[in-house]
Amino acid sequence: MRRELAAAVLGREVGTPGPDPANGDPLIAVSGEIRDVSPHLILVETIDGREERLVIAPWATAWYGVDLPPADLPVGAQVLMKTLHEGRVVERLWAGITRATGTILSVTGRRDLVVELDCGPHRGRRQVTIPYRATGRLRVRHPLLEPGFLFDAIGLREEGGTTILLPATSQPGYPARAVPSPPPAFGGVQSRVSGSAVWSDAFDEEERGAAYPMVERSDVRCSHSEVSCVGLPYLAMGSLLSVHNVCTDRMTNVPITACGCVAGRFCDRCVECDTGSRGRIVELSPAAFVELGGELINGCFNARVGLG
Repeated sequence: MRRELAAAVLGREVGTPGPDPANGDPLIAVSGEIRDVSPHLILVETIDGREERLVIAPWATAWYGVDLPPADLPVGAQVLMKTLHEGRVVERLWAGITRATGTILSVTGRRDLVVELDCGPHRGRRQVTIPYRATGRLRVRHPLLEPGFLFDAIGLREEGGTTILLPATSQPGYPARAVPSPPPAFGGVQSRVSGSAVWSDAFDEEERGAAYPMVERSDVRCSHSEVSCVGLPYLAMGSLLSVHNVCTDRMTNVPITACGCVAGRFCDRCVECDTGSRGRIVELSPAAFVELGGELINGCFNARVGLG
């Protein structure tokens, strides 16, 4: 109903969730627990208990902490797959992948570091481990591992917790409480806003949704919202957001299902296919990110968003 009312007020046609048909053969994200895998086939059990048997393309690649052949993925691991041909042919797999994004509360340890994060009022606190072998690579792009600064990294979700392996993006040089001011307010003339699209695993496993920084506080009861260095328009929960991956030229409409109060504090740039505009404008579920052509271990893509 909100989409219909917004469209009527703004004089736009009502959009529908899902990819733009003009994109050609759609990418479909399929997730589940690996039951069996070979060089040519993979069998997974989905969250609703269905078994899916998919063909693995000869050129397919996989990630499980490192790049490896798909047949080497362990049985029992949770996997997200990018597929073609109506979800039947797999060309990219990520197993056990997770992302930790938030404000650093504490850092302990000498060789292996334990970092406690505030991931925002909706996601709570999270503790992650950075093994010694990964600290050098992480500190190149996250030099300020100190309380009060932002943290964003990718790793593996394991039985003992989360192991961080690589930075998702470069760390902003300012404390989380000192987000740069946005440019003059969005005036309704600009139909698209440019910036970075990122992903988060805080969504449900098969959800195609988005977290958006400029959701009205009264709408989500979140005092941390309405923060961004980008001149974004205010949108309500349930609004349909049109997201365009300018790197792959794929577009989709996704509903705003969460408050992006943590993403809004990152005034960084994505350099996935070119140096993009500063600021995170949308945080997508992994499935939505993959279906737009995003690579999970790269962490972001350059995007434009508008009302769907």
